[in-house]
Amino acid sequence: MKSFTVGQNDAGQRLDRFVAKAVPLLPESLTQKYIRLKRIKVNGKGSRRDVRLEAGDLIQMYVNDEFFEKPTEDNAYLRIASPRLTVVYEDENIILCDKKAGVLCHSAGQWDVDTLINNIKAYLYGKKEWDPRAENSFAPSLCNRIDRNTAGIVIAAKNAAALRIMDEKIRLREIEKLYLAAVHGTMRPESGTLTGYLFKDARENRVYVYDEPRKGALTAVTGYRTLARAGGDSLLECRLLTGRTHQIRAQLSHAGHPLLGDGKYGRDKDREGQQLCSYKLKFSFRTPAGELEYLNGREFRAAWPDFAARFFPEEASLRK
Repeated sequence: MKSFTVGQNDAGQRLDRFVAKAVPLLPESLTQKYIRLKRIKVNGKGSRRDVRLEAGDLIQMYVNDEFFEKPTEDNAYLRIASPRLTVVYEDENIILCDKKAGVLCHSAGQWDVDTLINNIKAYLYGKKEWDPRAENSFAPSLCNRIDRNTAGIVIAAKNAAALRIMDEKIRLREIEKLYLAAVHGTMRPESGTLTGYLFKDARENRVYVYDEPRKGALTAVTGYRTLARAGGDSLLECRLLTGRTHQIRAQLSHAGHPLLGDGKYGRDKDREGQQLCSYKLKFSFRTPAGELEYLNGREFRAAWPDFAARFFPEEASLRK
């Protein structure tokens, strides 16, 4: 329990607004709940959320200690009372989430609260599977990430051993990541491999593709096959054979078939958004995987993206 004495400058404020300023990590929904349950009291008694405070009032808060910490990027997850996650698979070591387009994997540098990793931390914290005060340094971590406007599967590790193994498997290319991409035009040939050299301009957060090796450019290889065509556009399945920034988007654009809705590398900024989804994940371990060996050979899929509906009105037709 912590207590606060209302000063002259805070007199006249509503109780719930005073609490929001005094305890910024406490989510608004929990503030209202705790006032209702009388875990937040005024002068030793329960109170309404809209009561106007007076100078000298004693506010007592029976709230977990962590909410009184100074807000930082590391504890921003505490502000999420109801995590928004679509879980594809979960066990004691990992969690696979279907990230929605528009959601950041990590903060973009301004303490974005509603990121994927913060929602995962809030989810595991709420389930009591992760107690940051019992850990010296580990926190649930993402093993891979995808662009803000790309939807699909992201892997998170619940413990340090799982994180170490997953990082190694990704480095060794023992986890296959398949994407669905809707593009302008028809690919020729219908299936093949795109190979190029990607140079990243960090200042612009953009990559440039070259056909020949270039100083500072990294090799990028993307396999693709055409699944369907509709209205002059194509739906591709893309396989990452290297893992470079904006690889699929940049290489398809360089090939003359940019993603629909890609405002950075494409021709338009489609109202439906960037039409790219990391829809399938395969664990194909060729080397020992220790505690995660049980995942070898398993495959997981995200929800069928809306943009693919016009190519395959029934998802089942693709899975036959």
